[in-house]
Amino acid sequence: MRTGEGVDDAPGQDRSNGSIRSMNSVLSTLRVFEAVAARQPIGVSELSRATNIPKSSVQRCLVTLQQAGWLRVVDAEHARWGVTMKVLALGLRGAGEQDLREVAGPVLKRLAAETDETVLLGLRDGEEYVIIAREDSTQVVRVILDVGTRLPLRATSGGVAIMARLEATELDELLRDELGEFAGNPVPSSDELRREIARTAERGYALNMSSWYRPHVASIGAAITNAAGQPVGAVALSIPEMRYEAAQEQALAGLAVAAADEISRLVSSA
Repeated sequence: MRTGEGVDDAPGQDRSNGSIRSMNSVLSTLRVFEAVAARQPIGVSELSRATNIPKSSVQRCLVTLQQAGWLRVVDAEHARWGVTMKVLALGLRGAGEQDLREVAGPVLKRLAAETDETVLLGLRDGEEYVIIAREDSTQVVRVILDVGTRLPLRATSGGVAIMARLEATELDELLRDELGEFAGNPVPSSDELRREIARTAERGYALNMSSWYRPHVASIGAAITNAAGQPVGAVALSIPEMRYEAAQEQALAGLAVAAADEISRLVSSA
């Protein structure tokens, strides 16, 4: 079709319609993302009702956000979705912070000074626990664990502290498969781990004494949560077992929990 000026306007209309469709697709994807963040874990049907977007479109949005690293399946059996740690990292940068290390840095230094023991900061990444910062003890005999080390959540006091704060469905998903061994060491069964998680939830911190992964190390872990109360990381005190005294447990645990709570408040206010 040509106008009175002799200009064919159909191609322009096609481009305009395509731009509108692309914009609507972006807006729908953002709406789905916001709904997942507010209601996680959540399934496709519930998302469709919450956003008033057809289920087929919701599914496409979810896959797009998963491929981009923003969302992940947290309950495979019921196809329920949640956000990834990438969201937390972006939120902290948007608040003017480089990342969680910078937010937590002063708190970790203070905890290390108060205890003169190695302090580790870790983040959950799916079924793994990633060490992202360390403050060393000044003592000759001390625990060393390299920044960047990845471990199964169940191998660390920090990971167990995180698991103790998870919703039951997500915990069930994590424990669905047994882990036969790690680094050449036999791994406790899921039933054994569930009992330890229950003890951790009851006392408010994880206690890992000479574990299957790190013999001769005592570790106390406390979970870090975001504004929604979801566990995203943990602070852990790692102490050579030769220097650890049971009588110190309550005092050390109190300091670790206080540090984790302070970082949680900083994360929530960022």
